[in-house]
Amino acid sequence: MHEISLGYTIEDYLSGQRVEATTYEDIRQAIARMLVERKGYPAASLKAKVRVAFQIDGRNFSGCLDLVAYADSGEPLLALLFCAGEVETYTRQTVAGARLHPEQPVRLVVVTDTKKAMLLQVADGKLISEAGYQALPDWERLLELASKAPRYVLTEERRKIEQRLFYAFSELSCSCSDQECS
Repeated sequence: MHEISLGYTIEDYLSGQRVEATTYEDIRQAIARMLVERKGYPAASLKAKVRVAFQIDGRNFSGCLDLVAYADSGEPLLALLFCAGEVETYTRQTVAGARLHPEQPVRLVVVTDTKKAMLLQVADGKLISEAGYQALPDWERLLELASKAPRYVLTEERRKIEQRLFYAFSELSCSCSDQECS
């Protein structure tokens, strides 16, 4: 997903800092607010715009996980990606991004277009829940699900495969021209 600057800043719900307003920032802000106020996530457990960066054939690439929820230990439990399109078409991209999380693979992912949400295990891509925002677990349920979800083991060979998948799907889902992305 390519975000376009709207030329002004807004207050970030999680940090209170000024952030650039983009075509998707209002959605990211609304989801963070919902997770904290309605689903019981501690605001301190959430990080927005977690970068996944690597090189493909000598070319730098950087993708983004819209929100990541962390346990008190710092382990990433849930990665969330907003998509502007059919949710099902973004599941593999999101799983790849969660497997490439900078510190360690995330346990669970949610892909949402704000109307539909799919919750999946990262290790095997297994669908856990599919619905509206009911698919997003509350904080206590997240802790339970994450403790039962298998860990994904990211070997060097798997890393290269996941990097290519994340890159390819990200490029396919980008609706901008090369000039806008550069």
